[in-house]
Amino acid sequence: MSKFDPLHVQCAVKQQYQPIFTGTNQPRLLYVSNIRPQTSMYPRMLHAHADAVELALMYSGSGKFFIHDRYVPVSAGDLLIYNSGVIHDEISSADNPIGMYCITFSGLHMPGLRPNALLADDRNCVISCGEHFESVRFLFELMFKQLSSDYPNASVFCHNMMEALLVQALTLAADAPQKSIVKSKRLELALDVKQYLDAHYTEPITLTDIGQHLHVSHYYLCHVFKDLMGYAPMKYLLRRRLGEAQTLLISTDTTISKIAESVGFDTQSYFNFQFAKNVGMPPSQYRKNYLVRAFD
Repeated sequence: MSKFDPLHVQCAVKQQYQPIFTGTNQPRLLYVSNIRPQTSMYPRMLHAHADAVELALMYSGSGKFFIHDRYVPVSAGDLLIYNSGVIHDEISSADNPIGMYCITFSGLHMPGLRPNALLADDRNCVISCGEHFESVRFLFELMFKQLSSDYPNASVFCHNMMEALLVQALTLAADAPQKSIVKSKRLELALDVKQYLDAHYTEPITLTDIGQHLHVSHYYLCHVFKDLMGYAPMKYLLRRRLGEAQTLLISTDTTISKIAESVGFDTQSYFNFQFAKNVGMPPSQYRKNYLVRAFD
């Protein structure tokens, strides 16, 4: 008789099964989002989640995302795991639209890892779902549908779906290879510049400041940084500020003027100008368009 004979319709759970999320390891779902291809022309710029993990599924399109310190090819069927603090730039355009589901959660304490890390930081965070793509996509879709439709007990339902999705992600990531690292003096300099910008992006910064801090010509550091990171330092700084502003716009009800100030802009008018120029719409419209429902 075939292993998959249609008469066999019951599958037992192994008795030695042990739950993963126990004790202090209690992830809490924060939000679920769906970046549709027709709206992906509005870029989600350089940002990080200080105390949360983001899990994203590419369901259409392809391209290169900037993740931590390098550009990584991504395509439909890939699962992206952003540990807390990992800076990422999800690059898309009208000519290269992408479709992507995302969930963000906090309270994760996996054994042997730092808080809010789903996998070791030295592992590749882009993982192909392969034959499991449809089942992974189904979980993301179901969670988004429940929350966006405001079904009764949607939060409880989606919390359980999140745990199922994390178990699937852990299974897929079990054999994730280590990141390849090619060390060089130029790369070390570029990473030092990046570290300085990430640590001080809310403050007034000039190329001279960075050069003096690193004891190197600001002309040289600018050339090296752009060559290896893809952006000139001041462009990276701008995208970093705008990316964090986007996060605040969609995850808090902080006023736009306070957001502008908190990410390093001298005036709200200049912030509004740069936001509209680089994102494609004013910050107030971005907040309104991004959220399904207003804050409680």
